[in-house]
Amino acid sequence: MKRKLYLIHRWLGIVLCLFMAMWFFSGVVMMYVGYPKLSHAERLAALPELDGVNCCATLEQWLQAAGRDGEPAAVRLTSVAGRPRALLNYGRAGVVALDGVSGLRVDGVGADDALAAARAFMPGVPAFHEDLVDEDAFSHSKALDAQRPLHRIQMADAASTRLYVSARTGEVVRDASASERGWNWVGSWIHWLYPFRGGVTERFWNDIVTYSSIAATVLALLGMLVGVWRWRFSGRFRSGSRSPYREPWMRWHHLLGLLFGTLTVTFIFSGLMSMNPFKVLDSGAPKVGQQQRWQAARFTLPAREALRRLAASGFEARELEWRVVDGAGYFLAWDGQGRTRLLAAGGEDGAQPFAAFDIARMRALGGAMLASSKVTEASVLSEYDTYYYSRDAHTMTGGMKHLPVLRLKFDDPHTTWLYLDPSSGAVVKQLDGHQRAKRWLFALLHSWDWAPLLERRPWWDLWMIVICAGGMLISVTGIVIGWRRLRP
Repeated sequence: MKRKLYLIHRWLGIVLCLFMAMWFFSGVVMMYVGYPKLSHAERLAALPELDGVNCCATLEQWLQAAGRDGEPAAVRLTSVAGRPRALLNYGRAGVVALDGVSGLRVDGVGADDALAAARAFMPGVPAFHEDLVDEDAFSHSKALDAQRPLHRIQMADAASTRLYVSARTGEVVRDASASERGWNWVGSWIHWLYPFRGGVTERFWNDIVTYSSIAATVLALLGMLVGVWRWRFSGRFRSGSRSPYREPWMRWHHLLGLLFGTLTVTFIFSGLMSMNPFKVLDSGAPKVGQQQRWQAARFTLPAREALRRLAASGFEARELEWRVVDGAGYFLAWDGQGRTRLLAAGGEDGAQPFAAFDIARMRALGGAMLASSKVTEASVLSEYDTYYYSRDAHTMTGGMKHLPVLRLKFDDPHTTWLYLDPSSGAVVKQLDGHQRAKRWLFALLHSWDWAPLLERRPWWDLWMIVICAGGMLISVTGIVIGWRRLRP
């Protein structure tokens, strides 16, 4: 039996050690350079203030011009090339873009329009249209699916920024500097096996990542088992060592495996958990946010009047969202610093912008979302907890999260937790038991986003680099051993 396990470990190592070395090296790159994305804060900072004097067509005009059955799931007023643009999201039916002032539908965005949007996004910077693509190495994200195809616009700034402009809405949806693009070839792009995205291998990408991660986890576990079997805990070999290997590469592979084996296993296994293999982390719990249905009848206050009231209160709105909270319509406004204001949209006389909903109202609203279950704990968090926390903007789950939030725990079969943001009235996070388990099996073991480490950098950096360096050294010694086994 041992002989068979030795052979399985040997041949799995020959096949997978290159992959594992690549994963550990690219993991270090990703600590400092993430996959390109345009953060919410960056996008808001580039938008002009919405003009309440010259804007806008009515909501009814937008809905009629959209020409879709049913009501949209969301409505947002933003700016494209310095001009107001309404975006009506119909879910799977796609996003409809309309000129915010005239109410006319925008059916496709050409190269000239994309250039105008890019120049407004980065004023004073020369822009050049490259081409129109559905997807490329830096735009694989599913979040962009509703925006495709994408115009690629090259900006002549010092960072050699490439902007991606949606051919459907005209929005700038992604930016990627030359430095980000360069490092991503040896960072996120290779770490996530994106060479298999696109073309004939696209539909197999998920399986390729999942099964290669399973095989690598088995390889690492077998390596630990073999390493322990071969280590002499009592007595020594003739060489005076507790390891039977005299050849340097074999010896170092054995010793490094014993030293870093556990961390190597957890790193590879946690990467596997990020893929949610075979849906093992799905609980089937319904999304409570789906219970807040959008209805045009809830919004009788014109957007023009909403912008006027926001401006009169000293708030420079750069984007406006139509939201339903507790059965009533509200405008959610954003300024260039990511701050928000709320305004009742039901036509109430004298309604004025306000910063946040009352906590008691949010408590009642959250409890009603799972009316068949009891709230076992309600807490107002003024600091992040283990499951609701912030990471650097470039990381996969990065970005600032609002505080304070209301956390509700329920006694339902899925042991649901809800995090409600009083500044927007939205459920910003929903967790069940399976998702909390994923937080430990993936987020902690893979990137060690543990508050005592994250708050004490560079200790987090050193810990992560040690893990990746140990795993990479194991892999490199395995590559050499495998090459020697295969060569004539």
